[in-house]
Amino acid sequence: MPRVFVGVGSNIDRAASIRAAVRELRRAFGPLTLSPVYESAPVGFSGDNFYNLVAAFETQLDPAAVAGALHGMERGLGRSRKGPRFASRLIDLDLLLYGDRVVEQNGLTLPRPDIERYAFVLRPLADIAGDVHHPRTGATFREMWQAFGDHGQELWPVDFDWGDAGDAGAEDLQ
Repeated sequence: MPRVFVGVGSNIDRAASIRAAVRELRRAFGPLTLSPVYESAPVGFSGDNFYNLVAAFETQLDPAAVAGALHGMERGLGRSRKGPRFASRLIDLDLLLYGDRVVEQNGLTLPRPDIERYAFVLRPLADIAGDVHHPRTGATFREMWQAFGDHGQELWPVDFDWGDAGDAGAEDLQ
């Protein structure tokens, strides 16, 4: 089964939104590997800081079905996709990678270009998939993070309280 990586982010009711999203991901896809949670300022607009992490799991669903499930989870958690792209959001679940597949169809692009653009995506991905190679560039995510530079995108780790996130435990939190 392919290993799938999903970016998870929120800047509205951040901790509760992240915990709820992880519960939904676990319910839909089973065991997860979770990166550390990072806090960062929004990019492209003014607003409250975000919490971001990357979740990984294995699935037999195809990439379009995974993306559809993620959008359904967002709706179920209260996200509306109306409004500007760069704005505050309750929850954001972005399919970053689907194994080593390269996909460009029906609005789905894999690997997601955000991996190369944003520290809040690349850093947590490098934390849990450092030795995995980017399907297009061939570089490992660890190498990509080491070469990323500042880009004015400061982020810092959060001592995240998983509280009521279901069965999230030390075994699946990196």
